[in-house]
Amino acid sequence: MENINIDKQRHVSNEIEMPLQNGFSNDFDESSVKKYSFLKGSIPRLRDGDPDVDRLISANKPVVITDSKLVQSAKDWNLEYLEKNMGNGKNFVFQSDTRKFMYHDEKRVTQWPGFRRPTRRYEMKFSNFVEMLQMGRERLYLQQTLNDTVGPNMVRDFVKFRWEWCTRYQRLCRWGDLTSNLLLVGMEGNITPGHFDEQENFFAQILGYKQCILFPPDQFECLYPFPVSHPCDRQSQVDFDNPDFTRFPKFQHVKAIEAIVGPGDVLYIPMYWWHNIESLRSSTQSNTFSHEVPPSVTVSVNFWYKAAAIPDRIERPLKANHKVAVMRNIEKMLTEVVGDPEEIGNMLKTITEGRYDHQQQISYDTYHQS
Repeated sequence: MENINIDKQRHVSNEIEMPLQNGFSNDFDESSVKKYSFLKGSIPRLRDGDPDVDRLISANKPVVITDSKLVQSAKDWNLEYLEKNMGNGKNFVFQSDTRKFMYHDEKRVTQWPGFRRPTRRYEMKFSNFVEMLQMGRERLYLQQTLNDTVGPNMVRDFVKFRWEWCTRYQRLCRWGDLTSNLLLVGMEGNITPGHFDEQENFFAQILGYKQCILFPPDQFECLYPFPVSHPCDRQSQVDFDNPDFTRFPKFQHVKAIEAIVGPGDVLYIPMYWWHNIESLRSSTQSNTFSHEVPPSVTVSVNFWYKAAAIPDRIERPLKANHKVAVMRNIEKMLTEVVGDPEEIGNMLKTITEGRYDHQQQISYDTYHQS
């Protein structure tokens, strides 16, 4: 597992009692934090301006940045404010029969006969989303790209984001353009299961708290991602809460680090780093649903950037994230040429089985020396 070393004197630990920051609210129920045996440490938590923040981001290592004030102008973005100011545009709202909201690509569903959609997607006004939350009959998660349909107050808030802070890292790391800002409004207990993205991400927390569990790219083989052509590409097949070690034996050896992110925090999630994110239960927001009391939710915004351009000269040995990119490109090429997922699996086995094993190579050398 990739190592992250930080001077302990300047590392602010993820204690449950976290200081109030930037005027944001500060509370969550400690009992809602999951305990997993594969958690081996904490993601560094550093104040904006600490030189180690630059070092970690430049090295594609995760870090929680406090006091950045990136989304300070959005500190009032609770359900009531959003309902008044999101405008009349339609928003994507996902419904799940469980607490888990696994993404799937609708365009690939027909290629996998028997595939069962993990969620259902609806389009609705924000006011309708709030009504459904208050009814409390379904588990919901709003995931909407911020666009020109929002009201003028939210436009002003958005413009006041500390964009120069993001731009500085964009230039420092030579990332590409900002691709989108995704607004996430989820019920407490909602889980985005383990997956990785092919973009750089500043994950800004506005309301509520989330447990963020990250796995470095070198844990790829322990997390058993779906095939590239599958509707759930880039996501782990393993149920972290009830892993099947017969099907996924290497998951027994997986290692991860974690952080609790709260209002005002920004978590840098590097490209190809796996992440499992759960909305924690609030200790002050309402845990019941009624028209008089707003339900407990978390609010976050993603800042997604295109990755840096591939360098002209590839350094060897390859880093773990580069290995993942190479493996995915090989798999994509085979998918495009062959098509049949089962045949692709057979071809990959044929290419590697018994040919690159160290003991086999010793036998080969011994044979030709005799």
